[in-house]
Amino acid sequence: MDNRELIERVRTRATMWLSDKYDEETRKTVAYLLDHNEDELIECFYRDLEFGTGGLRGIMGVGTNRMNIYTVAMATQGLSNYLIKEFSDIPRIKVAIAHDSRNNSRLFAETSANIFSANGFKVYLFEDLRPTPELSFAIRHFNCQSGVVITASHNPKEYNGYKAYWDDGGQIISPHDKLIIQEVQSIQSIDKVNFKAKPENIEIVGEAVDAVYTDRITGLSLSPEIIKRQSDMKIVYTPLHGSGVKLVPQVLRKFGFTNVIHVEQQDIPDGNFPTVHSPNPEESSALELAIKKAEKTDADIVLATDPDADRVGVVVKNKDGRFVILNGNQSATLLINYLLTKWAANGKIKGREYIVKTIVTTELLAEMAKKYKVACYDVLTGFKYIADVIKQFEGKATFIGGGEESYGYLAGDFVRDKDAIMSCALLSEAAAYAKDQGMTMFEQLLEIYREFGFYKEKLISVTKKGKTGAEEIQEMMKKFRLHPPASINNSPMTEVMDYLDPKCLEKANLKNGGIMIPKSDVLQFFTADGTIISIRPSGTEPKIKFYFGVKGKMNNTGAYQQVNEALDKKIDDIIRELKIN
Repeated sequence: MDNRELIERVRTRATMWLSDKYDEETRKTVAYLLDHNEDELIECFYRDLEFGTGGLRGIMGVGTNRMNIYTVAMATQGLSNYLIKEFSDIPRIKVAIAHDSRNNSRLFAETSANIFSANGFKVYLFEDLRPTPELSFAIRHFNCQSGVVITASHNPKEYNGYKAYWDDGGQIISPHDKLIIQEVQSIQSIDKVNFKAKPENIEIVGEAVDAVYTDRITGLSLSPEIIKRQSDMKIVYTPLHGSGVKLVPQVLRKFGFTNVIHVEQQDIPDGNFPTVHSPNPEESSALELAIKKAEKTDADIVLATDPDADRVGVVVKNKDGRFVILNGNQSATLLINYLLTKWAANGKIKGREYIVKTIVTTELLAEMAKKYKVACYDVLTGFKYIADVIKQFEGKATFIGGGEESYGYLAGDFVRDKDAIMSCALLSEAAAYAKDQGMTMFEQLLEIYREFGFYKEKLISVTKKGKTGAEEIQEMMKKFRLHPPASINNSPMTEVMDYLDPKCLEKANLKNGGIMIPKSDVLQFFTADGTIISIRPSGTEPKIKFYFGVKGKMNNTGAYQQVNEALDKKIDDIIRELKIN
């Protein structure tokens, strides 16, 4: 399609949005773009906003390629149509809906609720912003067939999103994901959307669900006696203007912590996220105010949750008393180590327990599990796969906890998505456990490295935008797939895992205790010295991601700096050798 054809197609699509089927403000905006801003018009209308395996995510605005009440409505109708087909044998389909603090989140949540109600569903709509993990809990609590949360996670303020869940409380996986996509794609016009809301089908829910959910989280506590001794431990917490403010401080108090220090200006829910460039706890800039508060108050731990409170960033003191930001692998290590240690000490390990991690998350979790004779299962990137393992083992084995390197963790089985609410509470309990032994969490981490080996990880994302960029990413994957290196950093290659190759998948599934790993465009290289390199195109962004995992021996905690520098150099050497830029 040449530029003239594209513009004509875009103008035709945009002109349809001038009809009285659309609200007045939308019509005015589209008319302005048609007359005054062709570039923006193209961005808004050149394609339909893609409903992917996780739902919708995009910039807010008018048009088919933007998040607005009409794209949300069409997605909801497509999901409704699929639910009607899939659950034709039950008297009434039920769904739950939650939203975060982003601009238009309440509007999109109410739009979804109205359309679900118009289709005859019973709808449980939260009264105000709530964390994504509570939505997962509510689906199971109300025995729903599906659920939706309006959020764009940790994306910048211009974005919003629509995540769909299944009846187990987990995000939708195969085969439902692809079949729902087909239904959504079949809704080519808002004429196919049932907008005749039935308010009597919508029930507003809130504090009663909060109480049950937070009680279940409190029941996960493993060291109430330690918390009593360390109840005044200083915890700095920031929700980064998001939904975590609703429940994290409340849960910390229910655990027994009495000294929760707020970052007041970030306690205010605000979709403009005025104090941060991006509300992402993975980025150090988002934690600046919290770290300043921690330095001022001499806090023991800093916790920061993203807008929908499913991810948590952690900051602790190092050996010199300086606050350092933990990466997702380090936080997962400390959390899983604490869970395994206390489950063993409390006599809760009976031989049928397990943890779950993603294939790009530190292998240190698997090593720790071996010590306690606890199974460790690997899954593809995405917490929906961890939820699926929990579903498979329901009634057969006991889930202790799990996590992924991208700052998402879970304990217990009553939520089926990453949960920063419970993670904040359990990480605080782990900090109290360390303090009770006269250590900081960082010193606890060094002890883990001393016992199991120093595992170091790094992620590099290479952005390749547009059609050309997508082709470059595919070419890079093809090159690595057809011509894998014979050795990496002078260490011979021992195994290549191609998750598109049926033979490799069969081998991986046997190694993984029979837990099936779906076909996926992922490569992993394993070398004799324990190095693991994983390569995968991002499913949500124009990026190809390279994950590096190396390890070394650390005979005593005093050798930390020396081993850390050696492992950093090793990763840098590998990056140069593979010519990644």
